[in-house]
Amino acid sequence: MRASTFAGAAVLLLACASASAQDVYSLDGTHTTPMYEVRHMGMSLQRGWFTDVQGRVTLDRAARKGTIDVVIGTASVTTSSRILNDVLKRDDYFNVERYPAMRFTSTDLVFDGDVPVAANGQLTLLGVTKPVALSISDFHCGTHLLLRRAMCAAEVRATIRRSEFGMTGGLPNVAGDEVRVVIPVEAVSE
Repeated sequence: MRASTFAGAAVLLLACASASAQDVYSLDGTHTTPMYEVRHMGMSLQRGWFTDVQGRVTLDRAARKGTIDVVIGTASVTTSSRILNDVLKRDDYFNVERYPAMRFTSTDLVFDGDVPVAANGQLTLLGVTKPVALSISDFHCGTHLLLRRAMCAAEVRATIRRSEFGMTGGLPNVAGDEVRVVIPVEAVSE
């Protein structure tokens, strides 16, 4: 009887340990800035960014598993030009009235040891969902100095072809099809 009680307690402890091994983080929208680079007229790389980003990340570093769910408000697209900001909100670019958000989700994180180095997921942009692979670098965790809670940070990169999502504004001569995405990320434990 005691052996079965001990076995039951051990199973319960293992279940609790597994449940607590998963850490849940909310993106810090002030310090998570999705940026992009696109070639202009075959010449310079032009850059822009988004100021409205929300998301949640779960990590179980011991089990090498996790999830990502990030939503970016398309109307928050920003460049160094007010005129260009307005152009990017039109129907042939982000079409912000019809598609106020884009979303990336992943349940397929790739780890090197206990460090996430990539995420294979789905990007939904302009109502079109396509697979996108993110690379993750400079990943590290510590304690948020003001909130005194666990936090993690990383840099995320990807390259997409905007035409695959139906974004055709300026193609092929004014704005390039290939878009490089760079996102410095900070996330704080919930």
